[in-house]
Amino acid sequence: MVTAAPDWLREEVVTLAWCWRLSRRDGVVIGLTSHDRDLAIDGLVYRAAPGMKPSALETRDAIEAETMDLGGAVTSDAIAARDLDAGRWDGAEMTLFVTDWTAPDAAPITVARGSLGAVERRGAAFTAELQGVTRWLDAPACPATSPSCRAALGDRACRVDLAPRTHVRRVVAVAGRSVTLDAPVAAGAMAYGALMWMAGANCGIEVPVMASEGAVLQLAEAPPAMPELPVRVRLVEGCDKQLATCRDRFGNAVNFRGEAHLPGNDLLTRYPGG
Repeated sequence: MVTAAPDWLREEVVTLAWCWRLSRRDGVVIGLTSHDRDLAIDGLVYRAAPGMKPSALETRDAIEAETMDLGGAVTSDAIAARDLDAGRWDGAEMTLFVTDWTAPDAAPITVARGSLGAVERRGAAFTAELQGVTRWLDAPACPATSPSCRAALGDRACRVDLAPRTHVRRVVAVAGRSVTLDAPVAAGAMAYGALMWMAGANCGIEVPVMASEGAVLQLAEAPPAMPELPVRVRLVEGCDKQLATCRDRFGNAVNFRGEAHLPGNDLLTRYPGG
């Protein structure tokens, strides 16, 4: 059903303002507007950010996945350069709408909504791609076979309880991608797990753990900012997604989401008796 445009869009002089509502994965919500003054809409203050602008947006009835680029300048602490570099805004949910800046309480017009793809920063400017809901049409209709488990440890398919496998420690030393804890976790438990910083400049950032040896963890990447030590971290144990690990360590072979005994493509090239 097509609804008529509101009266304020029919005026000879249009008092229109673009507004962006951004919700990060860690729960932080901010509002930005292209207007030259802050606007209060539905209890959220939309800060004036004249440098923010959307690219051209085309809507149609086709089902192709639509994307739109969002560009702007890093002009306030709301979207700080350090947060962009740390990936805090990757995957954030965004709603783009227009409103009448003379009457911001009037019903706005939603133009687009979706989630942000990877955010790129170049100097004082940044760009981000808005991915619409139709992107899910590109997802596979059914999972492909694989010798390793396709589930993530603790998700609905795996069903392993992560509560007893979640630990709080303190990082007492950092050397590149290596961090040293104040106390080790069970031997071999942290490989392919995750570390989340719980305080300091890196608070809320989660990093995969590639390997562990005693109290020393090897992270997938170095922390974006050097933390003030010691600092609290949350550790979630990992899994190498092999059937033997699922059976022996977790006792969860019944929920293994892989085909460990399915012959691979190399079966056709094997010699008899090889």
